[in-house]
Amino acid sequence: MPQQKIYLVGAGITGWEGFGKKALEVIGKAEVLIGHKRHLEIFPEFAGEKRELEDLSIMLDYLRSTDKRVVVLGSGDPNFFGVVEPVEELVAAAHAKQAGCVVSVTEAASLGLLKPPGDCGADIAVGEAQGFGVGLQFGGPYVGFFATRAPYVRAMPGRLVGQTEDSQGRRGFVLTLATREQHIRREKATSNICTNTGLMALAATIHLTLLGRTGLRDLALLNLRKASHAKGLLGKVRGLTLPFAGPTFNEFVVRTGRRSPDEVVRRLAGKGIIAGLPLGRFYPELKDCLLVCVTELHTAEDLAALARALEGKSSPQRAQRAQRGER
Repeated sequence: MPQQKIYLVGAGITGWEGFGKKALEVIGKAEVLIGHKRHLEIFPEFAGEKRELEDLSIMLDYLRSTDKRVVVLGSGDPNFFGVVEPVEELVAAAHAKQAGCVVSVTEAASLGLLKPPGDCGADIAVGEAQGFGVGLQFGGPYVGFFATRAPYVRAMPGRLVGQTEDSQGRRGFVLTLATREQHIRREKATSNICTNTGLMALAATIHLTLLGRTGLRDLALLNLRKASHAKGLLGKVRGLTLPFAGPTFNEFVVRTGRRSPDEVVRRLAGKGIIAGLPLGRFYPELKDCLLVCVTELHTAEDLAALARALEGKSSPQRAQRAQRGER
């Protein structure tokens, strides 16, 4: 594929680590289409004009009509607001311009249901697998992952390990490609993969092994169904609305109306409930919105308690204690 243009669709920090130096060599100066504002903070080295097109339909129209040299930084799949993006459309728009395309997976559990980036035609896939058995750990370390088609293999950091057989026909694993490592390329190496990273990858591997052949799909279905149930509950709470109509996975946005999201978060925290992430500091036009996350760990009682708290009602147990004069 000609490399005069590269589109980074939803590429996060892991994607930049995975494609980094090679991409910079190819991109040079270009117009940057940004799907999420924080990409400006992640990629300050981009030169050229920066155009913010957070609405995907506008971004697609622009991609199809422009003759400029363009880099696209989308917001991942699902995107920042939890909405599932039409990745195949994004990839097709990039390939129509004879461009490579990187797709980011922001919630790896979604791959149990959504079509994987490779099947959507992506040239490079990157993402975060922290949800697979790796704790939050005060911000890291986590498990970034990436995969690529053959033309970009030698631009990848780290080592590629392949499966083979020994002289007795027994399965084994060997180092098949390490051309960009420190002990070979020295100061020109593209990675610094350490033992700590390996431990995180091992934890994720054990988690996926325990899930089994169909476990990832079951996990994804749990996330989807519980989040859908929560959306239904919160959509019925007086004063709350759901501003985005697109399909979501395990996150969604709630508009709190006259109530300040920051105040809602503080009030519910006093009840032992994390209500969500106020979006005003990312998007001033969404200063009355919360990003709510629901996973397989939340019970029906948890979701009902969230809805009651947002409606200003006490739980049945709390109401009974109040009647008895107990705290």
